[in-house]
Amino acid sequence: MDRAQLIRRFIDLIGPQGVISERNQLRTYECDGLASFRVIPSVVVLPETTGQVRGVVRACQEAGVPFVARGSGTGLSGGALPVADGVLVVLARMREVVEVDLDNQRAVVEPGVLNLQVSKAVAADGLYYAPDPSSQQICSIGGNVAENSGGAHCLKYGFTTNHVTGLEVVLPDGELVHLGGKAPDPPGYDLLGAFVGSEGTLGIATKVTLRLLRKPESVRTLMAAFGGTDHAGDAVSRIIAAGIVPAAIEMMDALAMEAAEAAVHVHYPEGAGAVLIVELDGPEAEVEHQFAEVERLCQEAGSTTIQIAEDDERRALFWKGRKSAFAAVGRISPDYYVQDGVIPRTALPEVLGRIAELAGERGLRVANVFHAGDGNLHPLVLYDAEVEGQEERAEELAAEILLACLEQGGSITGEHGVGFDKKEYLPKQFGAEDLEVMQLLRCAFDPEGRCNPGKVFPTPRLCGEAPGPRRVHPAERAGLAEVF
Repeated sequence: MDRAQLIRRFIDLIGPQGVISERNQLRTYECDGLASFRVIPSVVVLPETTGQVRGVVRACQEAGVPFVARGSGTGLSGGALPVADGVLVVLARMREVVEVDLDNQRAVVEPGVLNLQVSKAVAADGLYYAPDPSSQQICSIGGNVAENSGGAHCLKYGFTTNHVTGLEVVLPDGELVHLGGKAPDPPGYDLLGAFVGSEGTLGIATKVTLRLLRKPESVRTLMAAFGGTDHAGDAVSRIIAAGIVPAAIEMMDALAMEAAEAAVHVHYPEGAGAVLIVELDGPEAEVEHQFAEVERLCQEAGSTTIQIAEDDERRALFWKGRKSAFAAVGRISPDYYVQDGVIPRTALPEVLGRIAELAGERGLRVANVFHAGDGNLHPLVLYDAEVEGQEERAEELAAEILLACLEQGGSITGEHGVGFDKKEYLPKQFGAEDLEVMQLLRCAFDPEGRCNPGKVFPTPRLCGEAPGPRRVHPAERAGLAEVF
């Protein structure tokens, strides 16, 4: 089946309004949120039903064509990077909240439903969906499942995997299977757990059953300023050591605050080298007691100023500053590279010091924004792609930051995923035997290696995967159409 035949089949399945094959229109989908990698897909399809997804996947199987699933395209690891001769299956039109089961505190949604839309759908009933990535206004549940996304409140409430109880999945051969359901912890092998966080390499989720939570009785939020990240990190350690588990503890350094201030005007304390946003929730009496303890511990760690959100509007502003930080960095730098590593909390001062040292050696700046409570760092490496050599130095610095995380017993990713961007570093975290076992699981789902090929694992490996595209050099971007 050649390309023209495949396109005709897709049109028969979905209709002409759901198939994109013109080159200029295809360029819209050439990358996800990590624009350093760009590949123009052969065809883009926008199915609206599970049946259409199955039809597309079966057509790809018969044609021997690879396919990649994509949601809102907000990923930051190249996980939804297309394949040049493959099909990009965009699930953005599958946006139905299929069912809300209030009695069992479950919601069944399609993969294109936006993260924040889930909470909005059940807000009037006193429920919400806990995982809250910074991009929650635009990222989709299907992508959250693929990457096992976290968010600011994952310290207390866990990641996406802790809130998904069931999946409807189209396997790479077009078969439809159901993993889990509304009940917690089904018996047998935990295939649901294997699928969540598999980065689109095992199949396409077409329905997701989510766990909903009751809104807490009380929520209290403060923002504590410190002279530097060492003091702020000390406060984090003191809070956790005291047996307090906040809903969230977020840290921003001076450079990140500068960017966020320019964007949303939070009015951060002048001269602060770092701020912590600490949020507690739960029964009112417990929250009030622990909130007073957190204030005291921040002061003991050297806090210079503590601002308390006295109402929902002020609390929302604190979070708006934190969650806009990635995009806001564009106000102080023409380009930036988002990294995502994990370290033990106790290693925070050492790793931040090492990041500053590495940045100085490369002549670059790094803005640090991270989930301090669980040690998930998001260093933003600032550079100017128009300055010769800066982008390469930024990439080298980002890689060295990951290695610094691994040296402390950490991980190369906390929530952004491995994708295409970090797959060459996976062997630095796992041994060859570990990788082979992981790959065998992948091959069990996708023996022909057609489902999101070239991601997560270094290639070539089992299942017939070939090396994927290389990174686009800035000088090539203007005239380069496809990258192999």
